Amino acid sequence: MPASNDPPANRREAAPRAVQTVLDALDKLRFGAIQLTVHEGKLVQVDVTERHRYPN
Repeated sequence: MPASNDPPANRREAAPRAVQTVLDALDKLRFGAIQLTVHEGKLVQVDVTERHRYPN
């Protein structure tokens, strides 16, 4: 039987929280950027840069 490609259990538990963090940032952001920092295959930081646009 071939080995499964599923991530280890501890990575599976962290993934929904990380995904929810990114989705929450996307919901709140109108203009800007979301930067994900990954170390050794794990998401360790989410940076959100928000831009404010003002009409002329």
